[in-house]
Amino acid sequence: MDNADYNKAENAVNNTENSLQNAAEKAKWKINELAEKARDYINEKRANDEEANQEDWLDKVKANVSETWEDIKDKANEAWEKTKDAAEDVKAEWNKKTN
Repeated sequence: MDNADYNKAENAVNNTENSLQNAAEKAKWKINELAEKARDYINEKRANDEEANQEDWLDKVKANVSETWEDIKDKANEAWEKTKDAAEDVKAEWNKKTN
């Protein structure tokens, strides 16, 4: 197996790592924004002379987290497939050279 095959597999792993790190960073920012959004929610309810309640707030957070989870899951699945494909390519090259 030559270096190009190893490089291809290594690049796939690096791309996977970068995709997951980017997705995690987006999730972290969303989490960091929650306190600000909670204040906005409470101020909005106060301005409309409505009562802010935890259940309503948590429903809003849950919807947001669900979207974030879907983004992370999509990136993780994509990363898995790319890495799996690269590993299969390397295995096939190895089998060609050893048979």
